Amino acid sequence: MPVYIKKRCGPEKGAAAVEFAIILPLMVILVFGIIEFGLILYNQQVITNASREGARAGIVSQSPRLDDASIRNIVNQYALNRLITFGASNTPVTTITRTGFNFQDDLTVTVTYNYGFLVVPNFITSLPNSLNLTARTVMKYE
Repeated sequence: MPVYIKKRCGPEKGAAAVEFAIILPLMVILVFGIIEFGLILYNQQVITNASREGARAGIVSQSPRLDDASIRNIVNQYALNRLITFGASNTPVTTITRTGFNFQDDLTVTVTYNYGFLVVPNFITSLPNSLNLTARTVMKYE
């Protein structure tokens, strides 16, 4: 003869709601953290490509060679058209150094961008509110 166990609903009623309330903040932090760090990686890729674009434009054999202001303009146009900033007015800072202007001399383009976190520091107060992203490209003159 089978033995049936009575299902008790009294003391366990609402246990799922309590467990959900405990887990929800952790899940929200996890989801927003994944989104935030995905944006950081995307913006790092954008400033890396911007430094490459600037360096490539600067090393191409032409007369006269591009000056620093023209290279900065190319970098800024590339970066500002592609960075995800959500309205922040941060602009990348471009530093250009050269070993000369002749064939096989080096041109270095360094781009620094201050990424301002959107959500995560509101949940985890020990995190800084911003992060400096840096990309550096070295190419030789053609």
